[in-house]
Amino acid sequence: MRDRDSGDAGAPVRGSPPPAVPLDGDPRTGAPASPESRSRRPQARRGPAAGSRPPVLLVHGFVDNRSAFALLRRSLQRNGWTQVQAVNYSPLTFDVRTAAAVLGTHIERICEETGERRVDIVAHSLGGLIARYYVQCLGGDTRVRTLVTLGTPHGGTRAVPALTPHPLARQMRPGSPVLEELAAPAHRCRTRFVAFWSDLDQLMIPVEAARLEHADLSVKNIKVTGIGHLALPVNGTVAAEIRRELAGGPARPGAADAA
Repeated sequence: MRDRDSGDAGAPVRGSPPPAVPLDGDPRTGAPASPESRSRRPQARRGPAAGSRPPVLLVHGFVDNRSAFALLRRSLQRNGWTQVQAVNYSPLTFDVRTAAAVLGTHIERICEETGERRVDIVAHSLGGLIARYYVQCLGGDTRVRTLVTLGTPHGGTRAVPALTPHPLARQMRPGSPVLEELAAPAHRCRTRFVAFWSDLDQLMIPVEAARLEHADLSVKNIKVTGIGHLALPVNGTVAAEIRRELAGGPARPGAADAA
């Protein structure tokens, strides 16, 4: 396991993301295709441009939705990431394993639409466990190049009551069957992991629970200071560090997004 800590903090970026632009392809003739012709012919696939960055998929946390990533999505789009999507998983989801399988279906669709072989994921809190389960247990390391987690309870958090009625919450407790599966050997896992953890994360008990410790995984743990759990997806300095990790560039302590 490769592991490094770096401390950073900063002010949040304020604003809202641009509206999503739907993708649509034209048939070979250039004329609009009928529903019947679409069912008979595969849609044209857009190949990756030379030197392009992989698509980025944003996965939210427990009792949240994709709007939590509005500022991070805007930050990535302003800095050269042209393919950024945020997903919602159903509030009726009661199992990390089921949510991970659905996530895999969504990733396959992104790869089909873009012509890319792999994607990057940025996930907050429980979303990080869902994405990690997909990578480690469902063969998702063939599709996910880098998985960035923000305040994810990799070690389990005691902030969740032991008798909580929601199954997803119980799966975030230390020693849960899901966490035991994730602690199992993961030989030849090809995904690179970056785990952000904060010394002010009120929902991680202990705060080090958001560190990822696994002998078989390529991991970089990044400590941030003075940033609460819910602020991690909207903090400007965290966004700047995420961009550098996804781009493979060196960290620049103290850098933050412009407002």
